[in-house]
Amino acid sequence: MPTSDVPISSPEQPEQPYLPPATHPVRSVVWTIHMVIPMAGLWLLLANPGVLNIVWQHEPSHFWLILLVAGINLALGLLITRAMDRRADARLLLVSMVFLTNAGFFLLHGLSTPKILLPAGSVGFDVDQPVGLTIASVFAFASALPLHGRAARAVLGAARSLRAGLAVLLVGWGVASLVPGLTPLSGPPPEGGAGLGAFSLVAVVLYSAAAAMMFRLHRRRPAAMLISLITAYALLAEAMVAGMSKHNWHLSWWEWHLLLTLAFVFVAYSAYLQFRREGSSAGMFDSIALAATVRRLQTQYAEALEELVGHLRRRAVSDVPVATRLAGKFGLTEAQAAVLDRAGEALANERELSERLGALVDVGRGARVGLAERELLAESLDRVRQAYGDVRIGLVADGRVAMGGTEYGERDFPGGEPIRDGERMVHPLTVKGRLAGAIRVPVGRTPQDEPLATLLAGQISIALENARLYAELSTLFRQYMSPDVAAALLADPGQAALGGSLVELTSLFADLKGFTTFSERVTPGEIVEMLNRYHTAAVPCVLDNGGTIVQFVGDALLALFNAPARQSDHALAAARAGLAMQRAAERVAAEVAGEQAAGRMNGVEWPKFRVGVNTGPALVGNIGSPELRGFNAMGDCVNVAARLQALAEPGTVVIGSTTRDLLGRAAAVTPLGPLTLKGKEEPVSAFVLNGLTSSPRLKPGDSRG
Repeated sequence: MPTSDVPISSPEQPEQPYLPPATHPVRSVVWTIHMVIPMAGLWLLLANPGVLNIVWQHEPSHFWLILLVAGINLALGLLITRAMDRRADARLLLVSMVFLTNAGFFLLHGLSTPKILLPAGSVGFDVDQPVGLTIASVFAFASALPLHGRAARAVLGAARSLRAGLAVLLVGWGVASLVPGLTPLSGPPPEGGAGLGAFSLVAVVLYSAAAAMMFRLHRRRPAAMLISLITAYALLAEAMVAGMSKHNWHLSWWEWHLLLTLAFVFVAYSAYLQFRREGSSAGMFDSIALAATVRRLQTQYAEALEELVGHLRRRAVSDVPVATRLAGKFGLTEAQAAVLDRAGEALANERELSERLGALVDVGRGARVGLAERELLAESLDRVRQAYGDVRIGLVADGRVAMGGTEYGERDFPGGEPIRDGERMVHPLTVKGRLAGAIRVPVGRTPQDEPLATLLAGQISIALENARLYAELSTLFRQYMSPDVAAALLADPGQAALGGSLVELTSLFADLKGFTTFSERVTPGEIVEMLNRYHTAAVPCVLDNGGTIVQFVGDALLALFNAPARQSDHALAAARAGLAMQRAAERVAAEVAGEQAAGRMNGVEWPKFRVGVNTGPALVGNIGSPELRGFNAMGDCVNVAARLQALAEPGTVVIGSTTRDLLGRAAAVTPLGPLTLKGKEEPVSAFVLNGLTSSPRLKPGDSRG
């Protein structure tokens, strides 16, 4: 695109200060020397009027030189005007006025050359150039200002008035200075020549200030056209200084003509190089434009590139290629359009690659513990299709994979290699080295399609194998331990290490009163059936209240609350679980009684649950040996819970004093008084838990009922 001098930055961000490289101070010194040399030459000429500052009066040379400079100014002015109309930029308008003003007055100065239209010199011949340069200096100074918002709109709104005013001024000045005898401008100059005197210093100051402000802009936005404009403004300031000597036809007089010529030739040459580099004049002066214009152009170019990339990624078919339409919109040459097309193709491929790699990462991230196989594949397909297109996955059923009317088997993928199906690749999905399914991926859009399809198949295979492995482990673990313990071990196997930590918890012991008598009267099969029915009813009561069952010992079970999963109301949760367990046992007993009455079961009385609950500190962790270990809790509070359970009547729940204190008014209890327990030197207070109310809990030590 024709914006090689326009810096690339975010459209939403202001221009950032440009830090010049180490070579820039050297360049600045060289540039300064070039600016100083003409002034040194002028000083030498004026200091030696009889030796160096000789007279050379050659009217034709002067006429054609000035006519050349006027032509260069006119061409530059028209080019910049065209750029201004295209970009709607206030700075470009003011810069174009600098060149158009100088073009007009230089033309009048050339026509005022003696022996061209007028027989001799005139006031107009002496002041045409200084007046034109002074008027242009005002435009130059204004062009270097920031011109934000309202000021820029005001300048653009005055465009027609400025051009019309300049045209009227030039016509009027031309008539006044070229028609003999009409005004003093066409008359002979006073002795010593005519000039603007000290007023010329105004133009010197304005040009110098404009060059300085443009140089600051150049430091933020380095560009060849900017440096050429800075040089032009500096040379015009020096030309005004040189013209103040009024030594017509002397070498010092010719020097300031030469400075004018160099200033505009330098700008014209820079514009020519810019044109050669870009092959188009559309963006030749964009580097001079205001920051707002540059940001707007960058936004337009970004949108155009996005349009091209989107077109290429969709592989849309159109009568007019998108690069051709963009070439017409932005004034691109055929070569630039071709470069744009290749750049868009490369960027589209890069976008495709980034999206597909992102999809691979997401698939791997989604293969987490506990995610079902079907859910995993559904989530993976949704994400993968956004990047890869119409991806299909089939799983093995009866040794075959059915996919879109085609079936694949183990033999269709010798050595695990994929097979091609038109513009698609079919890759095997393997689990433990065996065919588990197949994935069909579209290819041919980018050069990386086939290796990316291989990566995708490998990632899906790993995710599928992990999902099945996690499912197997989860099923195995959950059959032998609490879901909380199983989930913790699956997520962090390091938790299976021997050792533990001290935790305040509530333990619940439950066993069946009368189990020994029952066992003596029935067969082993009936014992197992009885235990399974009671435990099937009791286990959900513990799990639903957040407890963890850590042991089944014959007819007894031990459950913990607040370990390993943390619970703020572990005492209340254990109390609820104990009461729910007794209600569940009553339902089982009622069912059994019905079956015995119907004769489907022998009439031996089934045992009944008794439950003990106690709260206190205990050492919780993995206990055992490196070869065999189990999750358990050890401590006085666990032992007391077992003793309370042994003292409880069948069908009741007995709780310790600490648990009672934590429950507070929420518990309806019957005190059992101080009890002497085996292994305890001091009596232990205990309570029968009759029920739980919705009353707020009391803090420990409030009322004990």
